[in-house]
Amino acid sequence: MAIKVVKNLVSQEKYSLKCPNPMVPEYITIHNTANDASAKNEISYMKNNTSSTSYHFAVDDIQVIQGLPLNRNAWHTGDGKDGPGNRKSIGVEICYSKSGGAKYYAAEKLAIKFVAQLLKERGWGVDRVRKHQDWNGKYCPHRILSEGRWDEVKASIADELSKIGGKSSASSGSSSGSGTTYTVKKGDTLSGIAKAEGVSVANLQKWNNIKDPNKITVGQKLKLQGSSSSTSKLTSSKKSSCSLPSGVFKVTSPMRKGAEVKKIQQALAALYFYPDKGAKNNGIDGVYGPKTANAVKRFQSVNGLTADGIYGPKTKAKIEAKLK
Repeated sequence: MAIKVVKNLVSQEKYSLKCPNPMVPEYITIHNTANDASAKNEISYMKNNTSSTSYHFAVDDIQVIQGLPLNRNAWHTGDGKDGPGNRKSIGVEICYSKSGGAKYYAAEKLAIKFVAQLLKERGWGVDRVRKHQDWNGKYCPHRILSEGRWDEVKASIADELSKIGGKSSASSGSSSGSGTTYTVKKGDTLSGIAKAEGVSVANLQKWNNIKDPNKITVGQKLKLQGSSSSTSKLTSSKKSSCSLPSGVFKVTSPMRKGAEVKKIQQALAALYFYPDKGAKNNGIDGVYGPKTANAVKRFQSVNGLTADGIYGPKTKAKIEAKLK
């Protein structure tokens, strides 16, 4: 029996913050949450806060809740605004990960079944599954990693995929029902499809040359996105509004603080390398501590720089180039 997904999607007014870019997914990324919230609370928090951090699904011991449409990207892997984790992967958060216990393992079990279902729907194999750590080095999914069970979890997904008739390896076939197209089913309405997929009725009409929104037919394949030229770019409000500081910044004791550090943090946030999940005030605190150094290190690692977490002239120049 297919796992039911409860949809509680972010409003389109928040797309520019949470999921600004059209996406054709190629991977599934697994995370462990940093708290013991339920899936309902996890998605509600993601939808309503002012941080750009986002993800597609939260899974607890009883249900799967979807917070973003699958044809939009999420900021969940910390590999930058153009990184394949952020731009090409479906984010799945496993709840109750902080304390573990029976509720966590029940959530993990349901997540394994759900990821297998996502793979089957797309004709993918388990080779499309990634851990957060694969994209930017962050120790996540932290509980699975600390217990040394990543290979076990991945094998369980493969086993579940086999049980439901999925493929053992990747397929080049496109997704159906969620991704770039949607096949109209009995009882569907264009407005209902638009709401479920996170697009507007007007765009569905435009992309599919539909003049009358009340006239769609069972079996009709609808495009869920326009041409690649419509891909969103960083808005001017996300770009650094002031010049970045010169000099060298690194973790010291006492830690360096001030407005110059805030400028670095704001620039990293604009490029989606900062902050981590759940950070208060978008993580901009003006303190060059381990969190800021880690964000600098992640930026350096995907931009051909020495990944030492030290902000200097080369890192400054590369950040400024990316913000243009």
